[in-house]
Order: sequence, then C-alpha cells, then structure tokens
Amino acid sequence: MRRWLIKEEPTHYAFDDLVRDGATDWSGVKNPTARIHLRAMRAGDLALYYHSGDVRAAVGIVRIAAGPSPDPSTDAKGVQVRVRPVAPLARPVPLSEIRADPAFAGFDLLRISRLSVLPVPDRMWRRIEAIARAPPPATAAPAGRGRASARRRRGPAAPRRR
Repeated sequence: MRRWLIKEEPTHYAFDDLVRDGATDWSGVKNPTARIHLRAMRAGDLALYYHSGDVRAAVGIVRIAAGPSPDPSTDAKGVQVRVRPVAPLARPVPLSEIRADPAFAGFDLLRISRLSVLPVPDRMWRRIEAIARAPPPATAAPAGRGRASARRRRGPAAPRRR
C-alpha cells in the first residue's frame, strides 16, 4: 500500500465536505506530475487530506476507494480517483511544523509546493501521525507589547545609585 498527500483549498472542498458527502471523485488535476501520481494510486491506498491556501495543514486521512479512471472534466489525458474519508487527524498538522522538523528534509511538499498530489514516504507518514497526536508546540509571546518591553532601554545601562 502506498501513501499520498492530496491538496485542496478548504473554501473549495474542505475535509468536512468530504465527510458530509461520504465520497467524491478526485478530479480536475491538470499538472502532469500530479496526474502521474494519480495514475499510480490503487484502491486501498491512504492519503493525507491537506488544506492549502490560508490554512496550509494536513487535516485528515482518506482512502482511495477506486483506482484511476478517465476524468471527464479535463482533457483526454485527465485521470481521477474515488476517495472516501477515513478520519480527521487528532489535530491539524500545519506546514510550519512540517518545515521545522528535520525528519521532512527532501519531502516533496516542501520542495515542490505547488504540486497537488504527491507521494508520502512511510517514515514521513508516521511522523505526521505522531505530530497530530502530540499537543501543539507552545508559542512565544509576541515581543513589544508588555510592560517589560516598555521599560527596556537602548544602549548601556545607566549606573545604579545607592
């Protein structure tokens, strides 16, 4: 079984839409490399559902329900697959966390960011699942907004008097 990542704008067709519909044909792909990946998909393969655009995060897992078939919505070279939702990820895995993790060095999601369908190596799939199960990383407080930053001086500190 191979593993994949498929991208879609959440404003166009979000993972929740797929859950509501139960299944859909993944069609309309025009990029030649993405079409090659669609042709390599087989029924039973799994794919990460990735929200692109403003969200930029892996949000769920889908199963390829039917392998490649001609896509009537595109040209003669078009291909589509049928996908069904499996489950949402425990939490979305944002692109920023994927970029920051050295385990994803060389990942096509980072190298060829415009590609809408791409393979996911097993070790990277397992890492994404692990990140989704872990709590989100703590974020630093924004600088320049608290009392401490208002008291900060530039240059050397003034001598203290006793």
